[in-house]
Amino acid sequence: MNTPLPANKNRLGRGLASLIGENVQTPGAPGQPGPAKTLPSHGEQRMIPIDRISPSPFNPRKTFDSAELDELSNSIREKGLVQPIVLRPIGSSGHHYEIVAGERRWRAAQRASLHVVPAIVRALTDQEALELAIIENVQRTDLNAIEEAGGYRELIDRFGYTQDELGQIIGKSRSHLANTLRLLKLPDSVQALVRGGELSAGHARALVGREDAEEMAREIVDKGLNVRDVEALVQTKKDSGGVKARAATPGLQKDADTRAAEREMADALGLAVEIAPGKGEAGEIIIRYRTLEQFETVRKKLAV
Repeated sequence: MNTPLPANKNRLGRGLASLIGENVQTPGAPGQPGPAKTLPSHGEQRMIPIDRISPSPFNPRKTFDSAELDELSNSIREKGLVQPIVLRPIGSSGHHYEIVAGERRWRAAQRASLHVVPAIVRALTDQEALELAIIENVQRTDLNAIEEAGGYRELIDRFGYTQDELGQIIGKSRSHLANTLRLLKLPDSVQALVRGGELSAGHARALVGREDAEEMAREIVDKGLNVRDVEALVQTKKDSGGVKARAATPGLQKDADTRAAEREMADALGLAVEIAPGKGEAGEIIIRYRTLEQFETVRKKLAV
């Protein structure tokens, strides 16, 4: 395998182009004898035999919908593979390649019985390959929340990124990273429901840290509850478990305007908001947060 390039964290936050390594020499293409060829830093477009391409262990995406692959393969049969796959050479011969971005396209091309595919070949380290794979999938919203969290965890554990550095690479806030990584604390059965699309990330976040997460996850799926329903259910269970519920003044009911204001504030903050009417024009606004990152978000918005 090519000698890995040294990690360069000065590349952080400078976009996809900045993740490409320096020019690296690789053997020429099959059937083209001669001295080793230098790959340009931006890569080189080639037609690559499909049987010389292997999937990457660094791809955070693990789930490929069969119906979607069939749909894409039909499109490829009619119009060809429009967007090249991004590859990197592996092995001493330089005639075998590993997918950096585009495994879904590669799988669909196989179903379409293609023998060669257009590809951009780049010389990348393991670190750069993982970064590009995550960025491409996150930007295309191709990953489910558990796959996304697994990719972030791989970068942090394998290459020592902090959440701030990682946020610069992928263009996400530190609070988004923290909340996504917390999903990996859920039981495997609940994570499987997220991977399968039966639970959303919003559903799953409400279950983190709960002993009854598996039971509640199944209730959410069976009853088709939305995220707001789940937050209310979590609060109800908390209250019934010995936490004293905040009692509104007897006889006072929320009118339609109050409920609409709750929804408007909840949408703006991304958190559960409760307005508790009191006597006269008095009352309380209760904002519930589950993490310090969420608290910081509210604090900064209120301090503006």
